[in-house]
Amino acid sequence: MCEGGKERGREGARERRGEPRCAVMSLRRSLSPSLSLSVPPSPIGGPALASSLVPPYGCTNDRPLRLMFVNTSLFVGGAESLQIELLRSLDRSRFLPEICCLKADGPLAPQVPDDVPVFHHLIRHKYDVAVVMRLARLLRRRQVDVVVTVGAGDRMFWGRIAAWLAGVPVIAAWLHSTGWPDCIGRLNRLLTPLTDAFLAVAPPHGRYLVDVEKLPANRVHVVANGVDTERFRPRPADEKLRGEVGLPPTAPVAGIVARLSREKNHDLFLRVAALVREQVHDAHFLIVGEGPERDRLAAHVEQLGLADAVHFLGNRADVPDLLALLDVFVLTSHVEANPVSILEALASGKPVVATRVGSVPETVRDGEVGYLAEPGDAATLSARVVELLRGPRLARRLGREARRQVVEQHSMRNMVVRFQDVVEQLHASKLGRPVADDENNRTPFLVGTHLLSTEG
Repeated sequence: MCEGGKERGREGARERRGEPRCAVMSLRRSLSPSLSLSVPPSPIGGPALASSLVPPYGCTNDRPLRLMFVNTSLFVGGAESLQIELLRSLDRSRFLPEICCLKADGPLAPQVPDDVPVFHHLIRHKYDVAVVMRLARLLRRRQVDVVVTVGAGDRMFWGRIAAWLAGVPVIAAWLHSTGWPDCIGRLNRLLTPLTDAFLAVAPPHGRYLVDVEKLPANRVHVVANGVDTERFRPRPADEKLRGEVGLPPTAPVAGIVARLSREKNHDLFLRVAALVREQVHDAHFLIVGEGPERDRLAAHVEQLGLADAVHFLGNRADVPDLLALLDVFVLTSHVEANPVSILEALASGKPVVATRVGSVPETVRDGEVGYLAEPGDAATLSARVVELLRGPRLARRLGREARRQVVEQHSMRNMVVRFQDVVEQLHASKLGRPVADDENNRTPFLVGTHLLSTEG
């Protein structure tokens, strides 16, 4: 969090509670759609700001809602990839999505659909408090109906203040983590009165946001993560790709897809790999992802004597094909909310061995689609991996059930329908208007105490 925004965050919260501060009110009055804002043109087709034509505020539901996602940048990660899948799938007759990246647009920007404007480089340095003015002007210029901040940290802080200053009807925060390194800090908690909704990615994550992060239960809505079950589906292994990544033709393979950061606990994955190799001597291990821990983990591989068996592949666009090379998928995180990588593996028909953290037990049903172990329990994790590598018939049976459950319960379509319903109902509620009820296109979604009072 940028420390320069500390006092302004307090002022915004006080204003919402009826304690106006002159500086904030002056800033809010100064924002006008007629003001110009210099934003670099989108490299992927986003319109120039000054030439944009947008409808006025006070709209009714007879036109699509203009929806702005506020990110730091489109890094390679589960939350960002999920956001891009959502952008592709939103009903354009109901929503016109846009993206604002406070910093650079990022490596995933080329994957954003061509009809989605992308604005970026609004923040100039760590202590640039003027970003709130630039962002508020952008939101006014674009006549945004709904702002959704993606993740915690700076985008959650500046995005909500700017949305409030710009008079955006609905302000929501979409959260994807449980604790460090993406926890909700004190400054972001101060802005809770400005926030209409906090979007959780699974029911246990919703309970976490209320019980641990102390967010109001009646503002926590669950939009469970989903996966594109057509893109991620069982497929034959590509033998050419197998050779390209350094795998012997008949070697059993376990793998992990996760950013190389401390919370993903790749050290535990490597300890598991070492224990597995003691029993399955020809086993190989794929690590897909990039991050700040790369060099240290590579050194750890050397120390464990696994240099010929562990393959670092970096960030890849062909994850569905890489999953097809695996016999078992492994995730060893310290903390998680509802990891997309597990859903992708299950949809690909792969059994999963994972730590019992966050919402993982909801998707990895122990003994049905894979196995769970306590965080840090390398012995149990390795024993389960060995069991699956030595029992291909068992692995195939668990994989078939994994695919069936994901298609039924965690498809991208289910996620998109829930997201659209939540946002439309929030907007209608703020404007005091009813929402058209189309039973063919809507499904119930879990909200507030209706979710959080459910046990187990």
